[in-house]
Amino acid sequence: MTSKSTPPPLPEPLRVPVADSHTHLDMQEGTVEEALARAAAVGVTSVVQVGCDVKGSRWAAQTAADHAGVHAAVALHPNEAPRIVFGDPDGWSRQDAREAGGDGALDDALAEIDELAALPQVRAVGETGLDYFRTGPEGVAAQERSFRAHIEIAKRHGKALVIHDRDAHADVLRILAEEGAPERTIFHCYSGDAEMARVCAKAGYYLSFAGNVTFKNAQPLRDALMVAPRELVLVETDAPFLTPAPYRGRPNAPYLIPVTLRAMAAVKGLDEDTLAEAVAVNTAEAFDY
Repeated sequence: MTSKSTPPPLPEPLRVPVADSHTHLDMQEGTVEEALARAAAVGVTSVVQVGCDVKGSRWAAQTAADHAGVHAAVALHPNEAPRIVFGDPDGWSRQDAREAGGDGALDDALAEIDELAALPQVRAVGETGLDYFRTGPEGVAAQERSFRAHIEIAKRHGKALVIHDRDAHADVLRILAEEGAPERTIFHCYSGDAEMARVCAKAGYYLSFAGNVTFKNAQPLRDALMVAPRELVLVETDAPFLTPAPYRGRPNAPYLIPVTLRAMAAVKGLDEDTLAEAVAVNTAEAFDY
């Protein structure tokens, strides 16, 4: 029996190269060079490396500066905002305990994201948004303040906005409407239903689908993909998370994009090359590279 820690095999290469629109190379095993080489070997020729805190965003910007095939996104993850303000003495966030920094510490962190967002290799501000899965009511206000600040940063620098939306669909859409969404807005790891996909499409938001679109219980996601306009669809790994079936539970990495893309093509009734061509164009447009 294969161990859960064994990386899945390399899939059959794509004939039309695409990008992984959302990955976390800093959380994956091995070097950046190894990850990029494996991805390129199967037709995944560029990746968007996404920061979740100040340190990770600095790393994303530096990695994008060092590698032509890497573009950076910088932000404080929605769960990072309440961690900065209130601290995490009991480890609720499943990270190391930390002291409360208050609103001033959040302002300082946002100022650093703002500086990074000005860099040319930083193509997006994200992942930002709302996540009600682990955050109590007191944390929601910090998340919302952070989200609104990121929207403003993205617009001021002319960068794309990458949304993390977990159990918070209505509020995310409301805040985007209230603030005015940036010209290019991407719902990372899209998790809404077909109705929400129609709302997003009408607003011109990109929908990025991850490996969970292949999961048995994910019919609502496949329904959403079915109605999502071809010109607004992206593909991502969110690696090391959300490894596509049949490798669910094993380590994910950008080289597994072909598995998800082929499953998406089947759902949309398109041949693989047609969807890959659309996704490649969409990703370049969404991230303006």
